[in-house]
Amino acid sequence: MSNLDTAKAMIAAYNAQDVDLYVSFMTDDACEANYRGAVVREGKEGTRSGLAAAFVRWPANNAQIVEASQIGSYVLMREHVTRGPATDGSDLVEPFDVVAVYTFEGDKCARVEFIR
Repeated sequence: MSNLDTAKAMIAAYNAQDVDLYVSFMTDDACEANYRGAVVREGKEGTRSGLAAAFVRWPANNAQIVEASQIGSYVLMREHVTRGPATDGSDLVEPFDVVAVYTFEGDKCARVEFIR
């Protein structure tokens, strides 16, 4: 499977809210972060627990791939994200676009950075 295929499989797992499948594509010390900024989910376990909490809060959460390309060990994807109503009564998050940069080490994703 190419890194592009793996990143697309990660989005499919994300949309199915299957956190175990999602993190299975990651290195043990992988993280998700704001682009050139703070880490928001650290390691497989941090990513698993962070996404699980997000999916409880936004059960209709969904990311659609608008564009995707692979450049060496990087995958760039423009994604359109909708959250839907929150279970905690917080304000509705308007749909938004994000560019995600997936960095791979071999066949595993080591880092995802979000530009928003």
